[in-house]
Amino acid sequence: MAQRDIDELPKHEANYTALTPLWFLERAATIHPTRPAVVHGSLTYTWQDTYRRCRKLASALSGHSIGPGSTVAIIAPNIPAMYEAHFAVPMTGAVVNCVNIRLNASTIAFLLSHSQSAIVMVDQEFFTLAQDSLKILSQTNPNFTPPLLIVIADDGCDPSSLDRALAAGAIEYESFLVAGDPEYAWKPPADEWQSIALGYTSGTTANPKGVVLSHRGAYLMSLSGPMNWGMNEGSVYLWTLPMFHCNGWCFTWGVAALCGTNICLRQVTAKAVYLAIANKGVTHFCAAPVVLNTIVNAPKHDTVLPLPRTVQVMTAGAAPPPSILFAMTEKGFKVTHTYGLSETYGPSTICAWKPEWDNLPPITQARLNARQGVRYIGLEGLDVVDPKTMNAVPPDGATLGEIVMRGNGVMKGYLKNKKANEEAFAGGWFHSGDLGVKHPDGYIEIKDRAKDIIISGGENISSLEVESVMYTHPKVYEVSVVARPDDRWGESPCAFVTLKDGVGTGGMEEEIVRFCREKMPAYWVPKSVIFGPLPKTATGKIQKHVLRAKAKEMGSVKASKL
Repeated sequence: MAQRDIDELPKHEANYTALTPLWFLERAATIHPTRPAVVHGSLTYTWQDTYRRCRKLASALSGHSIGPGSTVAIIAPNIPAMYEAHFAVPMTGAVVNCVNIRLNASTIAFLLSHSQSAIVMVDQEFFTLAQDSLKILSQTNPNFTPPLLIVIADDGCDPSSLDRALAAGAIEYESFLVAGDPEYAWKPPADEWQSIALGYTSGTTANPKGVVLSHRGAYLMSLSGPMNWGMNEGSVYLWTLPMFHCNGWCFTWGVAALCGTNICLRQVTAKAVYLAIANKGVTHFCAAPVVLNTIVNAPKHDTVLPLPRTVQVMTAGAAPPPSILFAMTEKGFKVTHTYGLSETYGPSTICAWKPEWDNLPPITQARLNARQGVRYIGLEGLDVVDPKTMNAVPPDGATLGEIVMRGNGVMKGYLKNKKANEEAFAGGWFHSGDLGVKHPDGYIEIKDRAKDIIISGGENISSLEVESVMYTHPKVYEVSVVARPDDRWGESPCAFVTLKDGVGTGGMEEEIVRFCREKMPAYWVPKSVIFGPLPKTATGKIQKHVLRAKAKEMGSVKASKL
């Protein structure tokens, strides 16, 4: 039965329009036509330029039968064309599929096939990768129809890669735009539930899942991020976060809403970040904790300190150790800690800072700020529940449960994957797969991924808590802790450690174990310590599944004793 209202007034085109972030670009071009919108090296496009270029791209795509029901893939780092695709592709009614540039050819082949991408736009540096992916598809599917290939030239790349792409029949991006109409009359979606973007999960044990996002969700989360963060109109945003990761946590659209300036960073290094802050007026950037670690441990000749202004940093993607948050604060950065997943448009919770924390000791502030916090403005439901009963856990900071979400900040679902959707949305909530607790103040805190909990002698050990302690060791640069089979305890912690530059491994295993014994319960102490670089994803996440496999290959810890 329909819910009653005080009136029977209908929706009308004058008072009801589907929500879409595409309008942000038109508005920015109207208000600040000459303000820099996208800066890439020596290249600068104003908001008027960007709006015209996006309409030209949308027009050219439409001329190749791209429209509602179509998918356009783009394989590129943080360059202007990647930014433009976020507006231009949806302007045609199609869906933009931003592909992780660090995936291998076979995985990209699966993505292009599963998404049925009709056009593939690819940066010249990654053209061979795209070619190899399409070759796999042609060899495995006799009915495969190759997509149209558009190669994006970049002056910072080896020109031979562009020559190879053009020789292979690809169309150069700027030449493709020439056929487009800068006054192209794009239309917003008739239904805000229409898909705007498709992105794929990492797929560590099976094929990646395609996460489908709507215009409505993108609109709301594009505004929620800047609002929660306190971004101002005209902010200068540095693209350290890959745009292909959850559509740049929706800041691709969000910066346009603020009429800000996008500073593209093709390759992320600590030196590049510091120089952009010093020379480009950067006020904000987002980064995974691994990037923050690089920044705080950068050699003096790569830094520009003191900072010319307080720089706002949003971090997510993995739980940041309090020691890194503390070090960033000491260097003049103000870090906002958020948490989310591809399925929630990127970050969907924020560790909202409270004024009463201002006078606490810095290390206490860092510990409080390391929590995942409370829901975004654009997310209506957030809880920690017993996954079997779906009852909320008590807010005692100790009872473990699964973090669940619901609301407009949750994906439409996984593309062509009914079983995964049923599991993800069981009980009317989205199941994150992350285990956490709820504190008395209502703030949530992740304790681990369900698959990363180490069960030793019947006791649950949070790998994140062990890592947080180990990060405080002055010679530890990076650490990841996973379960290793143990003859006595079933499993025991195994630590993979990268030491800081100039630190040798001689005697370090004993030193680290001794340090851990002083700082944590005995059963938490790693029984194995392995030194070397840690495997990471393109967004800086440490690939624990790779380390778990290595720990398993090492075999059981024999006759382990506490």
